[in-house]
Amino acid sequence: MTAARPGPAFSVQDIPFSTYGSWFGISPVLAEKERAEDLHLVSHQNGMHAVLSLVPLDAATGERAETRVAAVPGLLSWTGAAGRIDLAYESPDTVRLRGGGLPLRVAAAARTLTPFGGTYFFHDASVGAYVFTSYETGRRYRVTVLSGTVTDAFGSQALGSADRGLTVAAEADGVWEIAIEELDTARPAYARRASFDKTAEAAQSSFADFVDTVAPWRSSATPAAELAAYVVWSATVHPAGLVTRPGVLMSKHWMDKVWSWDHCFNALALAPGQPELAWDQYHLPFDHQDATGALPDSVTHSEILRNFVKPPIHGWAFGYLRHRLTMPLGPAELAETYDRLTRWTDFWLTGRRAPGAALPHYQHGNDSGWDNATTFDPERVVVTADLAAFLILQFHELAELARLLDIPEDVDRWTAAAGATQAAMFDELWSGDRFVTRGVGSGDTWHSSSLLDLMPIVLGEHLPDDVTAVLAARIEAHLTPHGLATELPASPHYLADGYWRGPIWAPATVLIEDGLRRAGQVRLADEVSACFRTLCENHGFAENFDALTGTGLRDRAYTWTASSYLLLAEAHVSRGEDA
Repeated sequence: MTAARPGPAFSVQDIPFSTYGSWFGISPVLAEKERAEDLHLVSHQNGMHAVLSLVPLDAATGERAETRVAAVPGLLSWTGAAGRIDLAYESPDTVRLRGGGLPLRVAAAARTLTPFGGTYFFHDASVGAYVFTSYETGRRYRVTVLSGTVTDAFGSQALGSADRGLTVAAEADGVWEIAIEELDTARPAYARRASFDKTAEAAQSSFADFVDTVAPWRSSATPAAELAAYVVWSATVHPAGLVTRPGVLMSKHWMDKVWSWDHCFNALALAPGQPELAWDQYHLPFDHQDATGALPDSVTHSEILRNFVKPPIHGWAFGYLRHRLTMPLGPAELAETYDRLTRWTDFWLTGRRAPGAALPHYQHGNDSGWDNATTFDPERVVVTADLAAFLILQFHELAELARLLDIPEDVDRWTAAAGATQAAMFDELWSGDRFVTRGVGSGDTWHSSSLLDLMPIVLGEHLPDDVTAVLAARIEAHLTPHGLATELPASPHYLADGYWRGPIWAPATVLIEDGLRRAGQVRLADEVSACFRTLCENHGFAENFDALTGTGLRDRAYTWTASSYLLLAEAHVSRGEDA
């Protein structure tokens, strides 16, 4: 390839190869805890489904060839002793593959076809192509041979259990080339738009343009910025199904949804360079707000979950977003957001507040986003200080929006609500040296060793100095060389891979770093930022990380982690700090 800016190399074992707008990626990861020996085309329409296996072959034996896989944003390559295969995206729904010295077998990942599942395979004479139809995705995958020859086609029109697919190879000393399209029922025969090299060049240029807008500030002091931008760029999908806007999925692994707090961090990272995309990220879950004002737990292509919600960080996020967006927000945009935030706030004040109660409650750890944090061990239906703190910030943002919209009576209403809620939070949940949690049914109170108990630091400048000092000291005890452990490492409940019972998470890091900085705890905020940035630079953008070793855990290509790195890295550069 001759692309001038190939971008960061990465392992497809950790990060899927994909492109902006596409609903499929190329990856060996087929599901949570399921990894194949070979790369697959994995679609995220109707869920995560491995559709096609892509297997390089030894030309002499017809058996699987040993190859080394390498990837940069515009090009994926298999290299073996006898030759090489390259893959590039021509468009979000089409990939081109070219090979020399190595044939390629393209086969259905599922061997069994039933009336309700699996993949049917046939040759479509009307367009001269081979077609795989997938029950799981509800889409077709069409393979058009552009050069070379089909040396084997197997399982055509087969029912039941069978291998289904084709093998393509080059003529002597030549190259073969195919196009694979993800499509609906039908479309005109594939027509080559450009050479393979030009296709790969265009894909790389698309990413280069994106990273130049999202991270123009990057330097040697922020060495992971380009890879972070790739994780976000490649996980972005075009509107389809229930995803009403261009959406950044949390991952093109199995965490292929938009959760109703994860999206805020992606919006913030995108805001200066991709303001329209950032706006869409913020509002995407609000497009599915229900009649009570509640946001869904998550949204993806064909599913909306409403059995839980997520914490109301949206006032905090929108205040931050307003100052980062590089497009003007007029009265219509502000009014739309004000209405949506008001309804979301009213949900917490009505649907999640017991009769006569001053403070709302969670019904489960999942509502907090900290699913299994030890805060929820004694009881699950609880009043917590983090929820009160988020709502206080939301009240302040609603007051500011009411001021901008010239609704003075609402300015007074929201300002009063912020003051009353903060007073109630201290009256009911501050014990003198810590915040406690209270069971809604029992009335019992307790504290834990979870970092969640310290999240009221997000109130920043709204906190009394003495409370800030106590919270900061306790937060510092959670800080390992890699970042903020979500459970104190000395706690008997600490688990290295315990989800919210130990590992480091991006959202907690960003929220706490911001709160510390606004509260005047600059030294500690700087340390939190530096630890997390170094963690990502050394260990990538996993869903979460082992707090003591830094090892990435669970999903290894998580966009809110990448976006959190971009936020902290940009701020680090803007402050003029040394590497």
